[in-house]
Amino acid sequence: MEHAAEPRPTGPTAPPGFAVVWSRLAKARLSLLVLATTAVGFVVAPADAIDWLRLAWTCAGTAMAAASAAMLNQLAETRRDARMHRTAGRPLPAGHASPRAVFIAGTVIGYGGCALLAWQVNLAAAALAAANILLYVFLYTPLKPRTTLNTLVGAVTGAIPPMIGWVGAAGRTSPGAWALFAILFVWQIPHFLALAWMYRADYERGGFAMLPSRDESGRATAQACLLTSLMLVPVGLLATLTGVAGYWYAGAAVVLGLWLSWLSLRFLLVRDDVRARRLFLASLAYLPALMGTMVADRGSVVPVARREGDAIVIELPPQPAEAPHATTTEQPR
Repeated sequence: MEHAAEPRPTGPTAPPGFAVVWSRLAKARLSLLVLATTAVGFVVAPADAIDWLRLAWTCAGTAMAAASAAMLNQLAETRRDARMHRTAGRPLPAGHASPRAVFIAGTVIGYGGCALLAWQVNLAAAALAAANILLYVFLYTPLKPRTTLNTLVGAVTGAIPPMIGWVGAAGRTSPGAWALFAILFVWQIPHFLALAWMYRADYERGGFAMLPSRDESGRATAQACLLTSLMLVPVGLLATLTGVAGYWYAGAAVVLGLWLSWLSLRFLLVRDDVRARRLFLASLAYLPALMGTMVADRGSVVPVARREGDAIVIELPPQPAEAPHATTTEQPR
């Protein structure tokens, strides 16, 4: 998914350098967000201690997979990008890169990233990275000009990186990993729809089937933003309910979710670019604030009760470098 607006070309300029061209093809700014969420997934996963070398390998392989998906996506959308003011300056439509070179680089980097994950991390992380490339290139990209539901598919691809980090550390998925997936999935809807509203005419010009370009009044777009922003409150609390983070994080999740919902409500009441931009910028602030609080409050003691026969077992999630604790209380008969 697109996560940041690109500068609009202002006129003829000198061709950018090699590093600039390939950083744009790899969507470096978007890749930084992918790496951040991957790292969060790794750090908050249950483990005795953080394996920093494994974290580095996990981020490196994920970065290569993200760059591959970005390159192959731009290759497929070259003609549509050329029609849009926002993307006409990208290397392929601007003629700054060879399609053949981009195809070869994107393919090789994708294979290399998955191989690196399989070699230095584990097969589960490699499989998730490979699945994400395939979803992005062969499902999300073809759906963009066909149906507004492409946004949901794009949200899936954006929600997988923290799971790669999680399985990179823990070796398997668990409820905490799916909580991270759910948070990233829901967050992307108001984030992207606010951006797409600001560039709705450009998306229409490029032939992309985005909800704002099909929603003249903007009411359906704003309603979707409000609904998903409100959903972020209970969905954000899943990290506490699954023992990923504690009560300080839970408070932050509620406050941040309500803040985003308030801005979405204002966008619904007055549907203009100013309020859409405020919502978009707030969504950019929401994610690092939430993830930062989650990392700071990870491993806090949040008891989870379950019944075993006539006893109620209260489990406490494992702390870093500590074993899990449990206490048992007999249930009155």
